Amino acid sequence: MAGALALTVMPWCARPQAARYQIDEARVVTLTGNTHPQARSEFDLGGATAQTRLDRMVLLLRPSAWQQAALDALVEAQQDPKSAEFHRWLTAEEYGARFGVSAGDLGKVTGWLRGHGFTVEEIAASQRLVVFSGTAGQVEETFHTAMDRYQVGGTVHLANSEDPQIPEALAGVVGGVVSLHDFRRTSMLRSRRALGGSLPEARPEWNMGGAHYLYPADYAAIYDLNPLYAGGSSGAGASIAIVGRSNINVGDVRAFRAASGLKAQDPAVVLDGADPGLVEGDQDEATLDVEWSGAVGEGAAVKLVAAASTGTTDGVDLAAAYIVNHRLAQVVSESFASCEQEMGATELEFYSSLWEQAASQGMTVLVASGDSGAAGCTAATSARSSEAGVNGLCSSSYSTCVGGTEFNEGGKAAEYWSASNGASQGSAVGYIPETVWNESGADGGTELWASGGGASRIYAQPVWQQGVSGTGAANGMRAVPDVAMTAAAHDGTIIYENGAYWIVSGTSASAPSFAGVMALVVEAQGGVSQGNANPGLYSLLTARSNPFHATPSGGNGVPGVAGFTAGGEAYNLATGLGSVDGAALVNNWGERAGSVAAEAPGLTLTAGERLAEVVRGGADSVVFSVGTAGGFTGAVTLSVSGLPAGVMAAWKSSSLTPVAGKCSSTLTLRASPMARTAVAVVTVTAKGDGVTAVEQIQVEVRPSPRGVGMPPVPVIPVRLRR
Repeated sequence: MAGALALTVMPWCARPQAARYQIDEARVVTLTGNTHPQARSEFDLGGATAQTRLDRMVLLLRPSAWQQAALDALVEAQQDPKSAEFHRWLTAEEYGARFGVSAGDLGKVTGWLRGHGFTVEEIAASQRLVVFSGTAGQVEETFHTAMDRYQVGGTVHLANSEDPQIPEALAGVVGGVVSLHDFRRTSMLRSRRALGGSLPEARPEWNMGGAHYLYPADYAAIYDLNPLYAGGSSGAGASIAIVGRSNINVGDVRAFRAASGLKAQDPAVVLDGADPGLVEGDQDEATLDVEWSGAVGEGAAVKLVAAASTGTTDGVDLAAAYIVNHRLAQVVSESFASCEQEMGATELEFYSSLWEQAASQGMTVLVASGDSGAAGCTAATSARSSEAGVNGLCSSSYSTCVGGTEFNEGGKAAEYWSASNGASQGSAVGYIPETVWNESGADGGTELWASGGGASRIYAQPVWQQGVSGTGAANGMRAVPDVAMTAAAHDGTIIYENGAYWIVSGTSASAPSFAGVMALVVEAQGGVSQGNANPGLYSLLTARSNPFHATPSGGNGVPGVAGFTAGGEAYNLATGLGSVDGAALVNNWGERAGSVAAEAPGLTLTAGERLAEVVRGGADSVVFSVGTAGGFTGAVTLSVSGLPAGVMAAWKSSSLTPVAGKCSSTLTLRASPMARTAVAVVTVTAKGDGVTAVEQIQVEVRPSPRGVGMPPVPVIPVRLRR
């Protein structure tokens, strides 16, 4: 799969831009690596009917190589306290303007879809995603792949039988359809069993004989959140978005909060498309995520986004895209998984792109690491696993992957749990030693229940992981998880659903509870979004008070896959950096963020358009916006270099005085009648107060019109360099 992905992610400059060429349907390219591994001939039941509805498919659009390089640099600078870009987040619309495809290319692509009979339903603010609907027959005719039915494990699925194809003229901007199958992402909630009475007034005892269960007050005691709560912290002013595939009963959340002594505060339920209703299994997931993110971050605004799955598109993907493109919250929690090497190349690119967009917008993304231990490509109900793997929804470096730990009382439960329940139903005394969560085959069963973790097969190790003791075991690849919190059925997590209390386990419990912790971080930082949490987390290893409980023992090996063990190093491939002391994490996070000089001058320069087309004897204009920050004072001067021969530049004003940190000027480019046809990269520079900002645009000098109906002269795009 790694090779397939590499073939798909080709440099933009190596392909014709859509707006430059006439679409020839006879000249196609294959989008390699986009057939689900279970869509095999031995499972094939034959083709779906041509009239089969395929709603809300997602077409992924790809930026140019220079746009991608600029985005990568920006996201890195946004986490560098020494950079003028530190914590200067984009809106979704600003992201689209800078890093989305051009309006011309977007029109070309949507026109192509409509020309094949599809309905274009939505263009995301990022200008990277197009949501469209149609039929199986239209998909087969447009993408040159059969849509067949497959019986796998007693369930009939719909999937494309071959890799899709698109016209060669669109290959520069179309990454592919995110998915053309209904093999769903898996919830990371791994057990659910009833506890106590079925009515709200019939509360169970959280201590029942020798068994103990987690309530919010227990979590606060174990992970040292009480000092924060006592100081007035609650996550107020922060927001958390939950990725969901089902609706919930808001009354369940009210009952849960009332029983646990939390203040009354309803979550918001946002429907992306039709209401999926209460979906069996997925309702458990959504209820857990909403109740526990709001239990740890009691004052945070919790928003569940629920999207129904369609014949080819997982509701998880739709909900995640909605959250990011509406910049719905500062913290995002997703508790679903798919095996990295079983995901299509476009699916992987979709999530990596989406999470990087989220990072540029200041959004902290937390994803459950998985519940099958090191065997991330094996169903949790398998008695014996066959292949190692990690969760492809969290292996991108732009998301924080949250694994699972298990409390290890060592036969001395009385040292860690009181004999009775307190006013808020808590009975934990304080921190309880932890081991790697691994309850695979518990009670003689065949289930794989263990913390997901290992090395990515797709992504290289990011700089903030390099050199950390223990990450070398990933052999230069992205290592997951990043952190871990309690996930075990031993001392399981309590939720309230449909009028009853339930005990649940899995990394589905880890991710939303850590989302609540990150809401406390946001509040402590004055409500300022923190973006990708990973650079901050790993930097805390050298803080004055290390906030991590490094896991001392255990492993995530399961039958058939040896897995990885913990002990002795700062990081391991089963629980990452370990769990956290909440107070130390929140208080030390401020130390890192405060290291930037508040009055350091900052300067940014942004082009309103990335392409200027100048006809010989004519002109074109581009507006450049200037932004200043920190202690910037004085004027900004603008200059331009790299113009093609025969092209002259004139500024409306080349010296600007920002007002409220903003100003702009128009650059007009005029070509002489004798200018040669050419393509060039033009560099615009802004200087002032000892700092410099640079922006590049592509300038094309085109011949004068040669008559009505004459095609334009093809121009090969060039790669812009930063």
